[in-house]
Amino acid sequence: MSRRRQNKPRVITPDPTYDSRLVHMFVNRIMKDGKKSVAYRLFYEAINEIREKTQQDPIKVIEQAVRNATPLVEVKARRVGGSTYQVPLEVSPERGTALAMRWILIACRNRPGRTMVAKLTNEFIDASNNTGSAIKKRDEVHRMAEANQAFAKFRF
Repeated sequence: MSRRRQNKPRVITPDPTYDSRLVHMFVNRIMKDGKKSVAYRLFYEAINEIREKTQQDPIKVIEQAVRNATPLVEVKARRVGGSTYQVPLEVSPERGTALAMRWILIACRNRPGRTMVAKLTNEFIDASNNTGSAIKKRDEVHRMAEANQAFAKFRF
């Protein structure tokens, strides 16, 4: 980290169709090799499938999925006197959202299925219902933090 000044956070423009920053952030993370139009097509098709399956506003479902998958604490390795401890730390809201989005997309890519649209749709619906791989990952991180609560005194 630089000691001179803090980085200015990037301003993320909202998505043109749904006017949502979250949608734009997801599209940027889905995108591979700079193919943003492909990422938009995948995401919008997933949104349409969510609307058909749940009969709810898909943006609300996605926001709920991210909220459910967001961790409150995480563990970081800290070396003290030759030993490495897993120190539990609270997660900032920005980092929590980023982790939740990353875990949801990793779960999508690891999910068996034919198309990315179907996998994305199912993972969003599962995460909004507090099930699925992303939620399992969040619970695993929370368990790790709880198990290492004794090392909280080594916080940074």
